[in-house]
Amino acid sequence: MRQHLIWRLESVGFAGFIGLMRLLGVERASALGGWLLRTLGPKTGTQRTVMRNLRIAFPDMDPAERERLAVDQWEQTGRAFAETAVMDLLVKENRIEVVGLERLHAIRDSGKPVVFVAGHFANIETQAAAIIGAGVPCQITYRAANNPYVDAQIIAARSRYGVRLFAPKGGDGARELLAGMARGESVALMNDQKFSEGPEVTFFGQPVNAAPGPSRLALRFGTVIHPLSVVRLPGVRFRMTVHEPIELTQTGDRQADIARAVQTITSFIEARVRENPVDWFWVHKRWPDRVYAALEPPLA
Repeated sequence: MRQHLIWRLESVGFAGFIGLMRLLGVERASALGGWLLRTLGPKTGTQRTVMRNLRIAFPDMDPAERERLAVDQWEQTGRAFAETAVMDLLVKENRIEVVGLERLHAIRDSGKPVVFVAGHFANIETQAAAIIGAGVPCQITYRAANNPYVDAQIIAARSRYGVRLFAPKGGDGARELLAGMARGESVALMNDQKFSEGPEVTFFGQPVNAAPGPSRLALRFGTVIHPLSVVRLPGVRFRMTVHEPIELTQTGDRQADIARAVQTITSFIEARVRENPVDWFWVHKRWPDRVYAALEPPLA
């Protein structure tokens, strides 16, 4: 009963947040979210993770520049969080430019599934919105919120712009995902966060484990991996790019084929982060503990 009461109170607060953002509209909501995290983010314990990540990725960057980048990425994160509440309005106002839209239309018209992969760039919801907006039947996978009442609100908010979310859990979830692809539905997966059981690949010159799921699905269904990226433009606008598909090879050594594909995806994500580092989600621990432990203490 106590847990359910806490969940209810949290859901009321979350509903109030969504209501306020929608009252403000796209640009003011985005600005408020950006200002809040730009102000508060650097004061949290997560700032240490951000700075350590930036030191690993850009060891030769001037420390003052890393400090500026850390603050700027907090603003981006705050904007993205606030924009989630008004994403349907953002879509209606045509604030998402799609480069390679013809590729999405070709996927739609083919009736065959593909595996979309992306990273946490700028605002990940714009990628889901663009896929669905192009008419591609697609299961957008996500991690369900711990609070079921908040999770229901998240699902409802995203359904306003046509996104059907899918949170695979265990064997049953995997079977549903496979069944969807067998029906011709594509799947979209994030592939840039820590996954301790995945194959070890290289990211910014350091070892990381990455999820093999997208590669396994593509190999199983004999399809391609379609990488996506998005950058933030001035005026709460975005440019999403549908990149050239990654064609997977099957050599007969399945594990080697998967590892090769995972490295290709990881290299793609690294290249996009290098192009627009402020757009990436620096607040999560991407590298294994041994990489962080090897960092020398920063100079005073």
